[in-house]
Amino acid sequence: MTSATVTTTVRRVRPTDAARMRALRLEMLADSPLAFLETVAEAAARPHAEFAARVAAVSRGDHTAQFVADPGGRLVGHAGGIAAPDEPGLTLVYAVYVTPARRGSGLLAALVDEVAAWSRACGRPELMMEVVVGNDRAYRAYQKLGFVDTGARVPHPRITGLYELQMRRAA
Repeated sequence: MTSATVTTTVRRVRPTDAARMRALRLEMLADSPLAFLETVAEAAARPHAEFAARVAAVSRGDHTAQFVADPGGRLVGHAGGIAAPDEPGLTLVYAVYVTPARRGSGLLAALVDEVAAWSRACGRPELMMEVVVGNDRAYRAYQKLGFVDTGARVPHPRITGLYELQMRRAA
């Protein structure tokens, strides 16, 4: 599929997206297990009601938000943002994913742009994300979107010996 044949809307997630978000989350975890903070088994074991409540919680407000790429039917991309707890003007970008068949289509930029617009509207003019050291494809993609490597390296929250690098840009 090319972008010309499929119209994809990038928008904030809605409570009615819960089942499609669950399917996308399982795809994300299976495709890129090092990039996320839970396993496929953990996500699959979560009751649907709990998952639906999480989706509803990020569908509104200015503390945390999630955005999806929706061509109708199965969701094909996701990006989230959350207010940094210790830095008032910063939004942490998390759980960024585009389904493999749609990579290179511009959806990554559209998803990050939605997080950035939401962040600015909430009074946070800067974005930060963490990328696993060695994930060169993601690193280059984020550089193309204006993110700059800060030089900071932090231990991966789940995997001993693995590190993430921090990248920042204006929202």
